Amino acid sequence: MLDKCAYVVLYRHLREDREVARRIHRDSDLPFFEVFVDTPLEVCELRDNKGLYQKARQGVIKGFTGIDQPYEVPEHPDLVVKTVNCTVEESTMQVVEMLQENDILPFVQETSNLVPELFIPKHRLAGAEEEAASLPRLQLTTLDLQWLQILSEGWAYPLKGFMREEQFLQCLHFNCLLKDGNCVSQSIPIVLPLTTVDKNRLYDTSAVALYHDNICYAILRKPEFYFHRKEERVARQFGTTNKEHPHIKMIYESGDWLVGGELEVLRRITWNDGLDQYRFTPNELRKKFKEIGADAVFAFQLRNPIHNGHALLMTDTKTQLQERGYRKPVLLLHPLGGWIKDDDVPLPVRIRQHEAVLDSGLLDRSSTIIAIFPSPMMYAGPH
Repeated sequence: MLDKCAYVVLYRHLREDREVARRIHRDSDLPFFEVFVDTPLEVCELRDNKGLYQKARQGVIKGFTGIDQPYEVPEHPDLVVKTVNCTVEESTMQVVEMLQENDILPFVQETSNLVPELFIPKHRLAGAEEEAASLPRLQLTTLDLQWLQILSEGWAYPLKGFMREEQFLQCLHFNCLLKDGNCVSQSIPIVLPLTTVDKNRLYDTSAVALYHDNICYAILRKPEFYFHRKEERVARQFGTTNKEHPHIKMIYESGDWLVGGELEVLRRITWNDGLDQYRFTPNELRKKFKEIGADAVFAFQLRNPIHNGHALLMTDTKTQLQERGYRKPVLLLHPLGGWIKDDDVPLPVRIRQHEAVLDSGLLDRSSTIIAIFPSPMMYAGPH
């Protein structure tokens, strides 16, 4: 297999021209592959976001293949790619696989497009539940459980659990995490506070079972206990230490210690509030985008009812994407679903309002997905 090579794509509508190219390659002992992209003319016209076929039919463009210039179908192509009912990725992979089979491209291990989740595989679940029952317990608050949901479903990847001290300090001081020598944006600490009593009780354990309302949700492995730098945390995260700020108040009232460690999550977190049908993991959302044929996704995350300014931003974004040639831009309407301050509009009311906006036609329901973002609200400005 060549360590230095070039791929030249030659488009010729006449069979004779393609045979000339084939002979040149054969005489130079170079591989040549003829790929027939078998797509009906009417489909080509539907996909033409530049309007070239229309201009050719109007006579503005002369010598346009398929309109006033013939296309001679290959008699013995090396590969036939039928693109109808086939995604761009699937069509491309047919060509890649042919090149791999002919030792032009190396075979590489397939990388998953899935977001890593922290759930225990089904075949290990029974053993993990039995182990969890024997471990010392730590009770989670509702806020802690919301962060556990964020972590378990992959929203905070590459975090594999509540932050250890090094990750906490990277986040506070640099607004990022270091992963394999690369910086990953992370400006909000995701930490698990606990009291001094709980810290002393759990200090020598190798694993802790995390409970909420008498339900075990996860096992925290190799716990690392470290001091909760509350003043530094709020100063860096919020730009103020004023305890009248609702989230700062909660931080000061939380435990004086933090515990970090990798998580093994036993079950998916549900809230049984009548809104779980709006809750999807990142992987489930990716699947939905693919199913409806999205070629671009734009997200709007909000904690308030939709107002006219919001609607204008969303509709204008869709228009701009369509003008750039995207045929199916899809809106991810992403209401925040975790803790909010008492005088904010409750989540059930906001969801009903979002549905009413879709019913009114102001936003296009066929190209919109409502999905609750499970994070608590920070009220931390740019962070």
